[in-house]
Amino acid sequence: MAAASPLKLQIEGMDCAACALKIEAAMERLPGVSDINVSYAGGTLALNVDQDRTSQRTIEEKIRALGYQPTGSAPGTQPALPTKRAREPWWQGMKARLVFMTGALFAAAFVASFLLPEWDTWLFAAAALVSVVPFARRAVAGALEGSPFSIETLMTIAALGAVAIGEAEEAAVVIFLFAVGELLETVAAGRARTGIEALIDLVPRTALRLDPLGQMESVPVEALAIDDRVVVRPGDRIPSDGMVEDGSSEVNEAPVTGESVPILKEPGAKVFAGSINSYGELRIRITHVATDNTIARIIHMVEEAQDSKAPTARMIDRFSKYYTPGAMIVAALIIIVPPLAFGGDWMTWIYRGLATLLIACPCALVISTPAAIASGLAAGARQGLLIKGGAALETLGKVVTVAFDKTGTLTRGHPKVTDVIALSGSEDDVLATAAAVERNVSHPLGIAIVEAAQERALELPQIFGGGIAVPGKAVTARLKSGFASVGSPRHAAEETDIPTDVRDRILAFENEGKTVVVLMGGKKIEGLIALRDEPRDDAAAGIRRLKDRSVSVVMLSGDNQRTASAIASRLGLEAKGELLPDAKLAEIGRLKEAGPVAMVGDGINDAPALAAASVGVSMGGGTDVALETADTALLKNRVEGVADLIALSQATLGNIWQNITIAVGLKVVFLVTTLFGVTTLWMAILADTGATVLVTANALRLLAYGSSKR
Repeated sequence: MAAASPLKLQIEGMDCAACALKIEAAMERLPGVSDINVSYAGGTLALNVDQDRTSQRTIEEKIRALGYQPTGSAPGTQPALPTKRAREPWWQGMKARLVFMTGALFAAAFVASFLLPEWDTWLFAAAALVSVVPFARRAVAGALEGSPFSIETLMTIAALGAVAIGEAEEAAVVIFLFAVGELLETVAAGRARTGIEALIDLVPRTALRLDPLGQMESVPVEALAIDDRVVVRPGDRIPSDGMVEDGSSEVNEAPVTGESVPILKEPGAKVFAGSINSYGELRIRITHVATDNTIARIIHMVEEAQDSKAPTARMIDRFSKYYTPGAMIVAALIIIVPPLAFGGDWMTWIYRGLATLLIACPCALVISTPAAIASGLAAGARQGLLIKGGAALETLGKVVTVAFDKTGTLTRGHPKVTDVIALSGSEDDVLATAAAVERNVSHPLGIAIVEAAQERALELPQIFGGGIAVPGKAVTARLKSGFASVGSPRHAAEETDIPTDVRDRILAFENEGKTVVVLMGGKKIEGLIALRDEPRDDAAAGIRRLKDRSVSVVMLSGDNQRTASAIASRLGLEAKGELLPDAKLAEIGRLKEAGPVAMVGDGINDAPALAAASVGVSMGGGTDVALETADTALLKNRVEGVADLIALSQATLGNIWQNITIAVGLKVVFLVTTLFGVTTLWMAILADTGATVLVTANALRLLAYGSSKR
């Protein structure tokens, strides 16, 4: 038996989440098929299939039987680059052909009825019966594949029932309007999918590569390899992520990060695929291939996020499984009870029961959440707000507390050495020794110490073996003179008694908002190094915006409490210092008792806290860590982005409830009017179609969210 292999197909004609549920039910009945994921938003079907038990051809035939057209990739294959799917114009599609066919049959019957008035009922009945065949076939196929209560089933029963009671003309109108409604849903769904395709337009297709002789050649971006050199002229898009080796220019990163202000790029600076070079020629060394650059990963992540269901969507899916059969029971009772219990006219109540069937379709309700989620995710991506799934998007809007890391999150992440105090030897000796210990460490404080030593052109002592780091405490390395460590004052106090005058100096530095590290040789304190990391320019404004939304804000830092408080007081928030990773984790647990918590960090040191929070937010300018660590990533690397995330989520949640209100409200209104004999069959089908189109159109408004700020 062969192992299951992945298969991903694009599916045309899938207009709503109800369509996705129908396909999913059919796939679940096939042997050897598992891990089924049908995305209405993306128009895709992904699954694992044992080809010895079920062939791809069988899968495609099942999909066609349900009324959809499968296209796309072979098992296990992925396109080299994100590409737009080829779509035929809406007037050439299957749904348009059905509109033309049903419309032509109705028009022919209408004209013929004037010529042969005595045959008008039979003419409209013939038109209705022929028109309903495609929908009846889909209803039967759906019933055989596990979806007996589809909209096609409801509409077919209603149309045939109308013909049976002598309302053939209205039956023909209903079928035609149903076909028109499906076409409108197809157009709306296609418009919703353009949100992600707008990102695909940002992916460059060619690059000017330098050959070994320094000659430029135009090549497809797929041909670029790591360490290739490319030339980016003014006005060109950067073909892939890389490092500037020569040249200087401002680069517009708004297409990738949403940051509207161009950023100066000089040798050594990172650049991202899809960003636009402004005025100077740049020569760039490629660091990521085209399929793994920032914009490609953003597109793939948004596509995956659209495929994942939000909690509200899952709840509605479960509800819809019972809603439609329940609606059919209600329609049956409307038909039976009034005539039997109250002597009502059978034909009148049969008619009203059939109208109830048409009103009962759950399409608008089922689509209410995924349409809004898909639009919200696409809108966020265009602003540099990468959200990995509907669950995270929903949770953000319910957050009551935001916890920030300090270094690299609320501060710039580039601390500078401000003071060096030597208790043994010279200041240069203290700095050189500390730099040697920290040389292979990626912590921002260690990097700052090494940079300070380099600025003084100090020769660093040799270390033997690698340094040993204990997070939140110290880094220790072996030198020729013995073991040396660079750590926090608290760690130093655990290892030895700190003299009073040294404690006073540490306290004075910390009251100035500086972070102090202690250099120890064995158990002896040899010096102090003070560093300061200034707050980000937008940190205070970002925190203010969160408070304006009644969100509590707290800073969780491993730094000394006095240092943390000094920074926090400048920004207007509470600070909790001296927190080791496990203490941060515990603090997140305590905060969650009051409601959902968002943790904002750099994506590396705060990984446990990011994972433990209700939603983790990673800061980072398009870095691998920012894109892969947490539930969301702020590509523009600004604190105000957290408030933008929450605002987008709240707008999306509002849109979802608007959609649910529209979907349910219209059905309640028309159900009442149906019971009083006001609603006709064609009005009922318009109510259903209208609700679906209104819900989709309302969701599409989110695509423009935030565009005014750019």
